[in-house]
Amino acid sequence: MEKNQSYYSTNFQSPHTTFKEALLKGLAPDGGLYMPASLPLLSSREIESFSGKDYHEIAFLILNKLIGKEIDKENLQTICHDAYNFDVPLEKVCDRKFIMRLDQGPTASFKDFAARMMSRLMQYYLSVNNQHLTILTATSGDTGSAVASAFYGLKNINVIILFPANEVTVMQRKQMTTLQKNIQVIAIDGKFDDCQRLVKKAFIDPSLSMIPLSSANSINIGRLLPQSVYYFYSWSKLSESAEDKAIFSVPSGNFGDLMGGLIARNMGLPVSKFIAATNENDEFPEFLRTGNYKPINPSRNCISSAMNVGHPSNLARIVTIYGGVMDETGKITKAPDLKKMREDFFAVSATDKKTRETIADSYKSYRILLEPHGAVAWYGINEYFRHNKGFDSGKQLCISLETAHPAKFPEEFRQIINIDPPLPPSLTGLASKSENYFPLENDYQALKEFILKNN
Repeated sequence: MEKNQSYYSTNFQSPHTTFKEALLKGLAPDGGLYMPASLPLLSSREIESFSGKDYHEIAFLILNKLIGKEIDKENLQTICHDAYNFDVPLEKVCDRKFIMRLDQGPTASFKDFAARMMSRLMQYYLSVNNQHLTILTATSGDTGSAVASAFYGLKNINVIILFPANEVTVMQRKQMTTLQKNIQVIAIDGKFDDCQRLVKKAFIDPSLSMIPLSSANSINIGRLLPQSVYYFYSWSKLSESAEDKAIFSVPSGNFGDLMGGLIARNMGLPVSKFIAATNENDEFPEFLRTGNYKPINPSRNCISSAMNVGHPSNLARIVTIYGGVMDETGKITKAPDLKKMREDFFAVSATDKKTRETIADSYKSYRILLEPHGAVAWYGINEYFRHNKGFDSGKQLCISLETAHPAKFPEEFRQIINIDPPLPPSLTGLASKSENYFPLENDYQALKEFILKNN
């Protein structure tokens, strides 16, 4: 029988709380991120049984164990079925190397997997007592569009999204700014890390305590837990036995995606290695290499825009898993087990030049279309085997995550391989829609006044 799970803060200064409270608060009172106090361990038989199940069925089984009795099974099954009504293609490239395409949802981004589940869980809990909530979130690209789509029209929730004015594509911006209704979008004159900093400051501002605020970033545990599901899904469909350990290559920006993989592994998923593939914001590869963590400020602007993060929030969670403590500024007060981290991760950084070369090479060699984030992950696999030449790469199960649809980057594809990726239905018609968003200076007081005025 499932039991209730408790959640603690990575700053260890707040009391344990329930999933519902962690979900609706977003950030712990001490500024830390919520983490499950324990993770249920699945047996090999349970994990292997997923091979015959649809995605929404696997999602229910995983999330039911993580959330416990806080939501009844019938409601959770309904939520999962409603949230996951699209395909998750697993595209073979060569040997046992596959691309997991997480771009088939309503905003053509992997963020749909987490945002749709989180929005429905929040609406469920809020509607029970007719409560109201304001979602305040920052985006470096696809989070904003996925959150806007997932929360659009929900009667108990308003949404305020901050994005760096000059660092998202036109298509990414329009996916946020053309919805309106309960969705408000702010263009900040700054970087993603500035947006994230402003959001975090609002959460711990006592003068905003009368406004119920929560986050839809991967700092919210409700965004994070659903991201563990597609690791189970892909392994169950592609593995050959219970002992078939996979290598997952994960394009990493704010590191929520990688954190979802760690949750899956700690629940029993057979994983050989995680490739943490970053763009030129290489603070994590440098941390593993040197043992010294130094945020990149300002973050570097790369074509894999959703990964332009100079200080990933979820590093605090990863550090905690390995026995350390990192606060929200990146200061490490207790060192994690770096030896174990170096065993579990292969961290690599790709320049824009290498990213473009990977897009060109994968199309020329395999007729595979990889958008910049997926190309960074595929570059990571190639680099891993280049550094491990004695490894029989043909027999190793490798799953590379592709996190956005190629059609979101038409200018890059025209320049690199002279083609226009076909638009999926979710992206058609955006060009003709009118936008509505608010330009704002990079100043907390300005954001605070906006929040007070619009609540």
